[in-house]
Amino acid sequence: MAITNTYLKGVYDTVVKRNQNEPEFQQAVYEVLESLQPVAERRPDLVEAGVFERIVEPERGIQFRVAWVDDNGKVQVNRGFRYQFNSAIGPYKGGIRLHPSVCASIIKFLGFEQIFKNSLTGLPIGGGKGGSDFDPKGKSDREVMAFCQSFMTELFRHIGADTDVPAGDIGTGAREIGYLFGQYKRLSGLYEGVLTGKGLSYGGSLGRTQATGYGLCYFVKNMLEANGRSFSGATAVVSGSGNVAIYACEKAAQMGAKVVAMSDSNGYIYDREGIRLDVVKQIKEVERGRIREYAARVPGSEYHEGCRSIWTVKCDIALPCATQNELDLDSAKTLIANGCYAVGEGANMPTTLDATNLLLEKGVLFAPGKAANAGGVATSALEMSQNSQRLSWTFDEVDEKLKGIMAGIFQKCQEAASEYADKPTNYVIGANIAGFLKVAEAMNAQGIV
Repeated sequence: MAITNTYLKGVYDTVVKRNQNEPEFQQAVYEVLESLQPVAERRPDLVEAGVFERIVEPERGIQFRVAWVDDNGKVQVNRGFRYQFNSAIGPYKGGIRLHPSVCASIIKFLGFEQIFKNSLTGLPIGGGKGGSDFDPKGKSDREVMAFCQSFMTELFRHIGADTDVPAGDIGTGAREIGYLFGQYKRLSGLYEGVLTGKGLSYGGSLGRTQATGYGLCYFVKNMLEANGRSFSGATAVVSGSGNVAIYACEKAAQMGAKVVAMSDSNGYIYDREGIRLDVVKQIKEVERGRIREYAARVPGSEYHEGCRSIWTVKCDIALPCATQNELDLDSAKTLIANGCYAVGEGANMPTTLDATNLLLEKGVLFAPGKAANAGGVATSALEMSQNSQRLSWTFDEVDEKLKGIMAGIFQKCQEAASEYADKPTNYVIGANIAGFLKVAEAMNAQGIV
């Protein structure tokens, strides 16, 4: 596909002109606008109201200096970002990414994607994203605390329980959220649900840790069953070994699949007997080590350098859960040749555009990230609800709500795909259109703002 609609091509050209040297953001906008062409043709009222032009422009973007002192007494300086993209259906909601690759382009693309992801949940949350080029790997707890306190000293004036509610993301786990929350409370004097992903002792929700990975599998399960397939007896490959990957692996195994490969940024492990998740959890969650250590502890397993090569492992179901653009065209060709029949995006935009188009063309069932990995933000919104009510739900209560939300998301994608797409299984178009329409109607109702 390509953007052939003259009006939307003009919208995209303006985005490119205004956001030069920002390939990730341009890619995200292109993919969405490409999908929205049938809507632009059928809804001239949205065109006239400039909804398309407005939705690609963030309501607010903040960039700031983050200065802190390391354990050697040396001053370090990082960049902080928060893009508050769209608040038409609720307060801005989206994670904080801490990774050396973070830049304006990546935070913008993530914030833009978050609009549609949050809309699909059916919950009253808008889209936003934040982060910094700070790398928590190899840092002491004191250094991480120093960074988080400095970061929040600027950010706190821009967020709030009814304004903007950040959460965790790559590099931002329970430790980082704790330090961020402590500093927010110290500066604002407020004890409120301003961050999600908090520890259970101070307002966190059971099930939040598992939510994105579990939610991914719930969505893929719905997709598979709608097309006469199942996790049961399938061989799966899960890229990554962070929070999303670990719990996607756990739930896929519970649903009857055998996960044979996982990865980190250095390489991947292959275990033909099925990944021993207890070992992975010990290495990654407790020791904060590298995935290569798995091969030294589990006889018969293999470690291979190069994380992208994980897609050469033969599988029925591929779950990319690492980072953006990790599954490229060559990887897609390999998966297809090896008989892969389903791909579920656990990460944000992990599949390149040409790879996505090829997978769809060849009939591979494809679960786009903005729909399939919405379980994390959905459960974050459930945490916000619990905080507002000053109560806590059980794990089973949260998990049941999550199952219902993911089933609802799949239904919305399926219905929109059936109405607008050339194929009823094109869940990429389905997700983009279903997520867009709710936000567009709200924007239209609220006037030109």
